[in-house]
Amino acid sequence: MSDFQTKLEQYAELAVRVGVNIQPGQRFIVNAPIHAAEFVRLVTRKAYEAGAALVKINWNDDQITRLRYELAPDESFEIGPKWYAAEMEELAVDGGAVLHVVADDPDLLKGIDSKRIAASQKSSSIVLSKYREYVQSDKLSWSIVAVPSESWAAKVFPNESPENQVSTMWDYIFKAVRVGETDAIAAWEAHVKTLNEKSDYLNKKAYKQLHYVAPGTDLTIGLPKGHIWAAADSISQRGDAFIANMPTEEVFTAPLKTDVNGYVSSTKPLSYGGTIIDNFKLTFKDGRIVGVEAEKGQDTLQHLVEMDEGAHYLGEVALVPHRSPISMSNILYYNTLFDENASNHLAIGSAYAFNLQGGKEMSREELTERGLNNSLVHVDFMIGSGEMDIYGITEDGQEEPVFKQGGWAF
Repeated sequence: MSDFQTKLEQYAELAVRVGVNIQPGQRFIVNAPIHAAEFVRLVTRKAYEAGAALVKINWNDDQITRLRYELAPDESFEIGPKWYAAEMEELAVDGGAVLHVVADDPDLLKGIDSKRIAASQKSSSIVLSKYREYVQSDKLSWSIVAVPSESWAAKVFPNESPENQVSTMWDYIFKAVRVGETDAIAAWEAHVKTLNEKSDYLNKKAYKQLHYVAPGTDLTIGLPKGHIWAAADSISQRGDAFIANMPTEEVFTAPLKTDVNGYVSSTKPLSYGGTIIDNFKLTFKDGRIVGVEAEKGQDTLQHLVEMDEGAHYLGEVALVPHRSPISMSNILYYNTLFDENASNHLAIGSAYAFNLQGGKEMSREELTERGLNNSLVHVDFMIGSGEMDIYGITEDGQEEPVFKQGGWAF
């Protein structure tokens, strides 16, 4: 067996045993691009070996997606995927698991009318709203992993020869998820422990607010009473541990919806809906986005913020050291799964119920009363740098360093 094949087997094992953590008798859905067939076949075999009752694959293809945006009538984008939503809701209720295999072309929808993209995003978000609530309450086990595509690899490694771009990207993906180490599963256990030490510290502190200071950023974010800082691992409703993002370097919580003031500037491009948004600045007053500026993708960003009322507010606050392994690779991935783990980031839109004490058992109305935001969207964007300082503000107004020059201050 070649070195690549050995690593691919290890990656599939990691996704099944650690990512979604398949249990005997569990139903399992894999959403994946058709060019990832070799990897998906390995995942399927590993899942059945772990005891899965049924593995269902939902395939997708960039070229077919592009054809729809180019040729379908406008009304096509008002049609939400009710069939998919029903399948995923049933999976969540039954305590199943889902793996998303991503290989997004950052420029897939370049040149497409932003109104079409916005309409498609909104119609999908509406029909998937119940499933999203299940995800944000840890109703089921889920995880996201990545595989290269030719177009994505070409975007990330333009200076490599075309025949080496995909293999180079595989090398970076394997390294980011700790595949190739003697025991990747043990490496992940150690990594999760380290991240939990940071979340435990922040949970004990229970700061009232965070104050972000960096070039282009001066932002204060309130945190709701009873907020919980989470790290890599989660527990599903049936009691199974899983890791939602592989890779992951973040510690994150939910902001207080109505207590965000100041301005923040992006530090990495955001790939959203097949287009790039870059060099943008958001201004907040009493939690609400009141100003949107972008050098690239202004219309797309404006459509995102106007998706619904909740898209004018934040749903996540995440801390990632500037010197994280992915950041130190000096690679811009044009993919949130990787880029958010190289940078402090925030999310426009809905908050996770598990970021509040007792939140998993609360209704959406109860979560709203406690200060968590609700929206059709949840979109992360990167704001961190080696010049960012963050201060935790205590109940009595004292400021304590949480980040200094882009790294942990404790």
